[in-house]
Amino acid sequence: MGTRRPGTPTLEEVAAHAGVGRGTVSRVINNAAGVKESTRRAVQQAIEELGYVPNLAARSLAGQRSNAVALVLTEPDWRMFAEPFFSEIVRSLGDALADIGMQLMLTLVRSDTDRKRFLEYARGSRVDGVLLLSVRAGDRLPDMLAEARLPTVMLGRRSRDEYVSYVDADNVGGARSAVSHLVSRGRRTIATITGPLDMDAAQCRLRGYQDALALAALDSEKSLVAEGDFTQESGRRAMAELLARHPGIDGVLAASDTTAAGALQALRAAGRRVPQDVAVIGFDDFPLAQRTRPRLTTVRQPLEEMGRAMIRLLLEDMEEPSVAYRHVILRTALVVREST
Repeated sequence: MGTRRPGTPTLEEVAAHAGVGRGTVSRVINNAAGVKESTRRAVQQAIEELGYVPNLAARSLAGQRSNAVALVLTEPDWRMFAEPFFSEIVRSLGDALADIGMQLMLTLVRSDTDRKRFLEYARGSRVDGVLLLSVRAGDRLPDMLAEARLPTVMLGRRSRDEYVSYVDADNVGGARSAVSHLVSRGRRTIATITGPLDMDAAQCRLRGYQDALALAALDSEKSLVAEGDFTQESGRRAMAELLARHPGIDGVLAASDTTAAGALQALRAAGRRVPQDVAVIGFDDFPLAQRTRPRLTTVRQPLEEMGRAMIRLLLEDMEEPSVAYRHVILRTALVVREST
């Protein structure tokens, strides 16, 4: 297996017959997203006319593909794996890969030893590509994978200067729209509970909050900002601290729905009504946002689209390695419910 029979058409011949690139043919065969319907029909017609038959098993045995993708979680705090964000994005990635017949392998990398061990594993042709989640500022793993020329796509980025391919949501714009909504509802003392500030997503949401306050000519005092870690407990604790500093707070942007749920607990404990006394907005639009009381206004991240975009970029890099890294930022949307 792995040798071509005389007269058996190649992927390149199918591409030439259809007038497209080799990578496009591969995406059609794998039923991947991002291919025009007219192009898909042209490729399928070329496959039928030439009698091309993909042989994934032969390709794998020949050492060209493992048909597996590693999903690497770099979060040092185990509690984060219980948060809805991780389960939602893992489901999205798993669904996208299942559609094209590839396996998703979950790997935890939390130390320098783990990084070196995983790099050697990946370089041994055991996976075709790498997806990275929860990468913090200063993490060298994306650089190590890039230097090894392993196809890699990150969810989010380490900084605005990121050069490794990534897919992200518009965190700045989402936070800006949320705070502008609070301003439009007459709120004037608006606080925020951030995520971990060594993560770019948390910094971008903080920047969006600050931008919106500046546009509204409102103060953005440091004492109105409390750092959390995306968990419910950090939201409860941070909200209590903010109320102690500024009893007159009338609006809050939390960096995640889970954090916002914790903030709601603290507000109830302090006897504050939501939204009459304090309006609250989360970020993500997980199912949790519709189970809180009151239901949570939130910034929706398109997690399904983000997962599929990550797979698309990874497949493109696997099929046609490029010298250019690609950065995809998807729009967010404000979902207004009873908490504002």
